[in-house]
Amino acid sequence: MAFLAKVKLIAAVGTAALCLLTGVANAASCGDSAAGFEEWKANFANEAKASGVKGKGLAALAGANYATGTIKADRAVKKAFSGSLEAFLQRRGGNVIISKGRSLKKSNAALFDKIESTYGVSPGVLLAIWGMETGFGASMGKQNTVSAIVTLAYDCRRPEFFTPHAIAALLLVDRGALTAGSVGAMHGEIGHTQFLPGNVLKYGIGNKNLRDKNTALLSTANFLRAHGWNPGASAQNNMGAIAGWNSASVYQQAIAHIASAIDGDG
Repeated sequence: MAFLAKVKLIAAVGTAALCLLTGVANAASCGDSAAGFEEWKANFANEAKASGVKGKGLAALAGANYATGTIKADRAVKKAFSGSLEAFLQRRGGNVIISKGRSLKKSNAALFDKIESTYGVSPGVLLAIWGMETGFGASMGKQNTVSAIVTLAYDCRRPEFFTPHAIAALLLVDRGALTAGSVGAMHGEIGHTQFLPGNVLKYGIGNKNLRDKNTALLSTANFLRAHGWNPGASAQNNMGAIAGWNSASVYQQAIAHIASAIDGDG
């Protein structure tokens, strides 16, 4: 999920996770550099334990490094969603996504039929998101996931937003869906369609391995349906659900445009 989507804090990740996090975000002091990161991690470990994180997750936290690249990317994130729809589509390769998306829709017809019959979500929007986020799995990221999300929980810009996702990442390590060495995008997004860890816990299907194409697409459909996707309606008429995925207006417009082109609605 492109990072700007994550302006809406996940409502719950089950009572064992986010419900225990009320008031946690501000408990540990934040920082603007690597200087206090190790001390912060030691304090954060207590919060993680209180939220149900166990041995493997705590070990992953202890081994996390301050992610300088993540902080650099975070400071520049608004630039990625600037400009007109036409400029954004050109920059992100909209025509290539449409062309390959149409091809993948045909070659994966059985999978998309299953998804649509289960969740009511049409293939076009899933292919648009998949193509936009990772080039259909070609670029899922190389940043250590735990280090990225823990660094953002520590950083003073938005610790209240990222703390639940950091806890979720550690819980996913405990459950085997992630490891301490798992990699993804710069803000800790995971898999083919780039879920933040908290959303993996809440909307992830099956074993929650979002690096598996089928699991990622099913999980993305589950997310969209949970955010109000109206079965049978076009992407243009499901902008509310797309907005749940990403809060940037130009991104929403691009996804709807690409989805409609793939599904033949536009």
